[in-house]
Amino acid sequence: TCPPQQALLTREEGLKYYRIMQTVRRMELKADQLYKQKIIRGFCHLYDGQEACAMGIEAGINPTDHLITAYRAHGYTFTRGVPVKEILAELTGRRGGVAKGKGGSMHMYAKNFYGGNGIVGAQVPLGAGVALACQYLGNNEICVTLYGDGAANQGQIFESFNMASLWKLPCIFICENNKYGMGTSVERASASTDYYKRGDFIPGLRVDGMDVLCVREATKFAADFCRAGKGPILMELQTYRYHGHSMSDPGVSYRTREEIQEVRSKSDPISMLKERMLSTSMASVEELKEIDVEVRKEIEDAAQFATTDPEPPLEELCNHIFHNDSPLEVRGTNPWSKLKSVS
Repeated sequence: TCPPQQALLTREEGLKYYRIMQTVRRMELKADQLYKQKIIRGFCHLYDGQEACAMGIEAGINPTDHLITAYRAHGYTFTRGVPVKEILAELTGRRGGVAKGKGGSMHMYAKNFYGGNGIVGAQVPLGAGVALACQYLGNNEICVTLYGDGAANQGQIFESFNMASLWKLPCIFICENNKYGMGTSVERASASTDYYKRGDFIPGLRVDGMDVLCVREATKFAADFCRAGKGPILMELQTYRYHGHSMSDPGVSYRTREEIQEVRSKSDPISMLKERMLSTSMASVEELKEIDVEVRKEIEDAAQFATTDPEPPLEELCNHIFHNDSPLEVRGTNPWSKLKSVS
């Protein structure tokens, strides 16, 4: 069996996908702006350009399924159900952030979303573990485990493949190949850039990661494969990031501006969906403009919240170290400064 050759898109779905991808795009552009104003600091990896991956995956699985990714996680945090204002407030380190302002860009979580993870490749064994839990509980749920082309040569990934295959874990391993691991192109980093074949004994699919429908159909196919008890499956989403690796990388020293421009003009995920809907008279230009206006307002309001919400007080520094434990004292930077930790 192989994935379908055709996909059905209803008007409702099209408008929904458009709104979500546009929201992620605008949110990331706002994060870029706040970073340049020094309101957001530290690590910040933006997702613009890759929106069809997050949207397509979410459209192909259930909210009760599980997902874990690396540190380019803002898009997934949103598609997994966290409001924009909680994401932006997390980026600015405020109390109203999704992780109470203590996680920042790389560490956001939601129901059935196990975060952003800051260590390259480390989320892959964790995702295999979540899939093991799904199998153990027998609840017909699956885990989507994402990693980038930059993590694709990590040893722990192949160890996870091996265990997942031996135990037939319901895990979709997805390589989001955005062509560059930091400033290194895939050709200079991998002896084989056929990432979808590198599961060896695990079947793999190569997918156009700029087309939300391709991603959705491939994900549905992979999810059915896992739920049928056939074990893990691999997907490689060929995508592209418009920003640099992180905000400290201008992103134009190892690739040309023309290259970025060409991807933008020829295969932008939002433009492609928009064109498709307009050319089939599924939606009107006015309708899509209206969505753009609403999205822009939502982002502005969220940014307003993220810049005015207070930072967490020092007393909360050590809270939530343990789950469900009686309050305990934590030693500060010297033996006589004591802090309280409450679960």
